[in-house]
Amino acid sequence: MNKPSKLPIAIDELDLRILEQMQVDSSLTNQDLAARVHASAPTCLRRVRRLTDEGVIEKQVAILDPARLGHTLTAIIEITLDVQTAEYLDQFEADIIGEEAILQCYRVSPGPDFVVLAQVADMPAYHAMAHRVFTSHANVRNVRTFFSIHRSKFETRIRLDK
Repeated sequence: MNKPSKLPIAIDELDLRILEQMQVDSSLTNQDLAARVHASAPTCLRRVRRLTDEGVIEKQVAILDPARLGHTLTAIIEITLDVQTAEYLDQFEADIIGEEAILQCYRVSPGPDFVVLAQVADMPAYHAMAHRVFTSHANVRNVRTFFSIHRSKFETRIRLDK
């Protein structure tokens, strides 16, 4: 399979309808998706494959409720490194993405070097993860963690301009 480019691709009205429906429920059968977007099943299948091959659709996943699985603590973590050269940023990023508790990792500017979102069972699990990932890393200068007490919005959909 070809590696998708990061350049924008041409998206028409049918593609937008397909993407909108898939963001709401990617478990739809091709027949159901085609009916919802008012296209034939073969056309819909061909479009979904193209959008996937081009990297517009990165993956299709189930979104789980972490609390129902015992992961009740959400941590939003700011990390600042001592040395911020590209090599050190790349190395820290490579080290951090292997940690299963870390769900998202962003390089940011200005301010800290990274903002990380982690989901863990409880405070002892956070402490163990923080020690493994942050305090044992020689180049970490500062870690500042915020713990979520309430999530008022969680959305995975991207607004699609029509």
